Amino acid sequence: MSVPTANTNTDEPDQRGMLDVGDGNLVYWEAWGDPAAKPALLVHGGPGAPLRPGRPRALDPDRFRVVLFHQRGCGRSTPDAGDPSTDLSVNTTEHLLRDMEQLRTHLGIERWLLFGGSWGSTLVLAYAERHPERVSEIIIPSVTTTRRSEVDWLYRGAGRFFPDAWERFRDAVPAAERDGDLLAAYGRLMANPDPRVRAKAANDWLRWEDAVISMEVNGRPGQYSSRSDDAKLAFVRLCAHYFSNAAWLEEGVLLREAHRLKGIPGVLVHGRMDMGCPPDTAWRLAKAWPDAELFIIDDSGHTGSGAFQDALKLAADRFAAR
Repeated sequence: MSVPTANTNTDEPDQRGMLDVGDGNLVYWEAWGDPAAKPALLVHGGPGAPLRPGRPRALDPDRFRVVLFHQRGCGRSTPDAGDPSTDLSVNTTEHLLRDMEQLRTHLGIERWLLFGGSWGSTLVLAYAERHPERVSEIIIPSVTTTRRSEVDWLYRGAGRFFPDAWERFRDAVPAAERDGDLLAAYGRLMANPDPRVRAKAANDWLRWEDAVISMEVNGRPGQYSSRSDDAKLAFVRLCAHYFSNAAWLEEGVLLREAHRLKGIPGVLVHGRMDMGCPPDTAWRLAKAWPDAELFIIDDSGHTGSGAFQDALKLAADRFAAR
């Protein structure tokens, strides 16, 4: 189902709808800009962190037909992953890749540019390696491939720089589980029927996320805890679900299969001071993908900077003209 909207308000999309993707899930989507313009898909991060409402800022709807969607379980998609009764067995990377392809077919798009960073970059790469014939170009801010080594760094290794914050993060789970899989333990807390337990676990998780970006003076420190209470629950439950399973991907598969991206122009923009996602993954991806250019931005971390945004805009301008 799609709903056309008037163009008189630039804060409203030209089209939006709820796509029935099966398994009892409806995925919310929007389209902005001229339907005849170059199609581009914005893939949000998280998992569970939809883009802010309003006109997209990452790509210009005056130059692209910009499509965005809320991944299963978050934002305006239903059911809400923050509800512990929502079945997450039908919310995996494989399901999200199928949803993206179903959305492309639903909108009648032959090929589209993909734009997605952080967790979104994992989805972008997995989709493009599976469907290279459907991808015209790729732009990735903050490269992540969700290898177990990357997940372990973010939720354990980075604690070497923030030992006090990491100890609080660890000690928020039951004592018997602190030396095991912390993320799975958080997942169990987020499925607890007591809303007070879920709310505390979500806030403890987000305090750690905020600690990791706390030194980013040119970015947006503290942004994780600024979400609404409902959004916090979905975000943390989905993060724990995906990351405790390393997104159900073979370790390193997205780097090993990067040769499948041959012929697809790509731009990778990564902050040198990205504490949560160190730039070595972006470096390795650029080495494995011959058509990608990597720009490491010295004054940026995970949440960006002015120079970071300028690099993304230059990439978008270049691809809009192709």
